[in-house]
Amino acid sequence: MEFNVKKLASDAGVFFSRAMQFTEEKLGQAEKTELDAHFENLLARADCTKNWTEKILRQTEVLLQPNPSARVEEFLYEKLDRKVPSRVTNGELLAQYMTEAANDFGPGTPYGKTLIKVGETQRRLGAAEREFIRSASINFLTPLRNFLEGDWRTISKERRILQNRRLDLDACKARLKKAKAAEAKAAAVPDFQETRPRNYVLSASASALWNDEVEKAEHELRLTQTEFDRQAEVTRLLLEGISSTHVNHLRCLHEFVESQTNYYAQCYQFMLDLQKQLGRFSGTFVGNAESASPAAATSPPAVAAATLPAVPTIPVVPTIVGVPNTVAEGVLNPNEVKPPASGTRRARVLYDYEAADSTELALLADEMITVYSLPGMDPDWLIGERGNQKGKVPVTYLELLS
Repeated sequence: MEFNVKKLASDAGVFFSRAMQFTEEKLGQAEKTELDAHFENLLARADCTKNWTEKILRQTEVLLQPNPSARVEEFLYEKLDRKVPSRVTNGELLAQYMTEAANDFGPGTPYGKTLIKVGETQRRLGAAEREFIRSASINFLTPLRNFLEGDWRTISKERRILQNRRLDLDACKARLKKAKAAEAKAAAVPDFQETRPRNYVLSASASALWNDEVEKAEHELRLTQTEFDRQAEVTRLLLEGISSTHVNHLRCLHEFVESQTNYYAQCYQFMLDLQKQLGRFSGTFVGNAESASPAAATSPPAVAAATLPAVPTIPVVPTIVGVPNTVAEGVLNPNEVKPPASGTRRARVLYDYEAADSTELALLADEMITVYSLPGMDPDWLIGERGNQKGKVPVTYLELLS
């Protein structure tokens, strides 16, 4: 490697000149070339875009991956240009634990069956979350990173070059100003008296010397002004490209919102399906969802169809000796239940249902049964009949037919 002393000395001189100019500007001892207002607005807009893009990027990463250790690990893999290992989502891990617990408790028991159903839903939720993270990373985070690591680095580099060109320009202006002041002072010194001819000769030589210095400073000023104008135009074009960056980020933001909407819609549908399978706990939730959101009232047709003819509510009366009052006592004896004269309907069973006790009727998917309601019953339950068998059945497991 060759060592160029002349180039090293030149670079050191330029660095020293820029440092002196910068220091004098900070101390208010030197003039500074100001950029036009439009250019300053472009610079402010670019800085604002960079700062907010960094904040949005960081917070989106926190949203997609709340674990800081996992984020650091992914960052290191990206810097090392290695593939990030696949990571199990929290929902998928919970599904695994529930399935293993169901196998230990007995997959045929009510608790085991419920664990399997909930675990399967959690697995589907975890898979949906994984797809959402992948989509958001590709369609939203990657463009933001590309701007910060690509376009913004180019803009920052050109701005530093422009700053150096401005310091060189202002230093040349300062040198020219000093040379002109010295030339004027030397021109005012000559003594035209014949008794002092030597002073006149010396002064005339000094004036000519400063005149050459002024011409040299003017030539350097023209060169530095040309370089400054060229660099200012390059930087201006890059800064005006921030507008197209905003357009690109706007498109990416729409894609991010669409991905997030699809993700939450999938989660909502998964939970609705799970509640239909669980049966006895779903009625309250669905009712609240319908009252809170008008749009939700039209989404689950099975729930909307579970409306029976209105039956007047009979107040609970005290038990009379010799007369059964099973509803008032809260205990249902299927043998004592009589179907009403009107209000019975046919229903198709949507899912298998295992009776929890002797008051309930076990169901098989796709079978047809007769159902009706009794005064004072829980609205989430009906009385179902299949031949000689009779018992309570959950409404959400049924599709009521007209």
